[in-house]
Amino acid sequence: MPPSTEAVARVGILTPSGMLGAGFAPETIDYGLTLGPDVIAIDGGSTDSGPHYLGAGVAKTTASAVSRDLRLLLRAAATADIPLIVGSCGTSGTDSGVDWVAGIADQIMAEEGLDLKIARIYSEQDAGFLKKELDAGRVHPLAPHGPLAPETLDSCTHIVGMMGHEPFVEAIQAGAQVILAGRATDTALAAAVPLMLGMPAGPTWHAAKIVECGGQCTTDPRAGGVFATIDHNGFVIEPLDPANACTPISVAAHMLYETANPYRMREPAGTLDVSDATYTPLDERRVRVEGSRFEPAEQHTIKLEGARVTGYETLSFSGIRDPYIVANIDRWAALLRNIVTERINQTLKLTDDDYGLDIRLYGHNAILQDLDPDPSTAREVGVMLLVNAPSQATATAIAKVANPLMLHLPLPEMHYLPSFAFATSPAETERGAAYEFVLNHVVDVESATGMFRTHYSREVSRA
Repeated sequence: MPPSTEAVARVGILTPSGMLGAGFAPETIDYGLTLGPDVIAIDGGSTDSGPHYLGAGVAKTTASAVSRDLRLLLRAAATADIPLIVGSCGTSGTDSGVDWVAGIADQIMAEEGLDLKIARIYSEQDAGFLKKELDAGRVHPLAPHGPLAPETLDSCTHIVGMMGHEPFVEAIQAGAQVILAGRATDTALAAAVPLMLGMPAGPTWHAAKIVECGGQCTTDPRAGGVFATIDHNGFVIEPLDPANACTPISVAAHMLYETANPYRMREPAGTLDVSDATYTPLDERRVRVEGSRFEPAEQHTIKLEGARVTGYETLSFSGIRDPYIVANIDRWAALLRNIVTERINQTLKLTDDDYGLDIRLYGHNAILQDLDPDPSTAREVGVMLLVNAPSQATATAIAKVANPLMLHLPLPEMHYLPSFAFATSPAETERGAAYEFVLNHVVDVESATGMFRTHYSREVSRA
């Protein structure tokens, strides 16, 4: 049965881990059920691993890992008779990602003898629809992006809209027991049931932010998930692992995670403000938070994410331990780039505008490059050559031109031929299509659910 919407004193949220498929100990779920949850909420995706998963419409997690976690959670939801909400299914929240997780859920329920009503909430967007919204002046860029060109929408392989809590509430009130959703804000999953049951928006959105990544708000993020209890004045957060702990610092610090401002965070429906929040330890494991506020937005917005193909990539990786080359590695890398560029022009008749070439020096400055504050000499350096070209064949041909240089290139003053070591044989690894994120925009909407489509596994009784 859907949770009663009558006034309640508290609402419990069980968040098993930061992402479906990441794993958690079964006993932490057993313990969480003893705390009286009203919902199990877990994220199913992320943009942390880049645009490939949205662009290609594939998941970063394996089916076996998702199935293992989902089996435990479906059992728990059925046992406790509470909703299970999974957002951003299939990593990026594409329609295929929702169907992929739903297929796994159907198989598990058949094996376990479960009969749970499933709602699939789809978040993919049609470029034609969005171009009409753009023409009507309802699409706006988020910094640092500029105005959106219609052709950018056409170039995307997949576009998703990031839903807030409202589609989840609608599905639960329609009788759904399991919700498998497309792209959603990480916080919306946990906020939906408390808001539906009358909890104040400030504590609810703050608690939802803190639990979004499971144990990341604890002193041991590896130990599993967390449980939040929201009431009318604040919320209490505790780990699901009895050996783990939440502290005021570990809880407050999570507002630094993935936010431009550690005190304010925008949701489709408004902005969470925690500038006056207080964090008080109740004991060695639990923290109480009060003073959070939520400012409703004058205009409800839905954020867009889209990815497009930028070319095809081939990667080559060589390791250098020659002490003279390593001591002069920046000069060597500049020489490598110059010679490779010349030979590509000579042998393949390509100009700089025909391809992209990236040289990264791992162990030296691959992460920060010119911003690296440590100029000391490394003992060994890994040289990654990444080529991007309009076709896979061209990208691989360019990498093959660089092959002998990445194996034996000496500096001009050297009187011997150094030898390096490729990490793989063959040295060139074809990575296929490369993608980039091209949308960082919002759409002004009149309806919080209008851009999303909900399909039910079977007829459900509407509240």
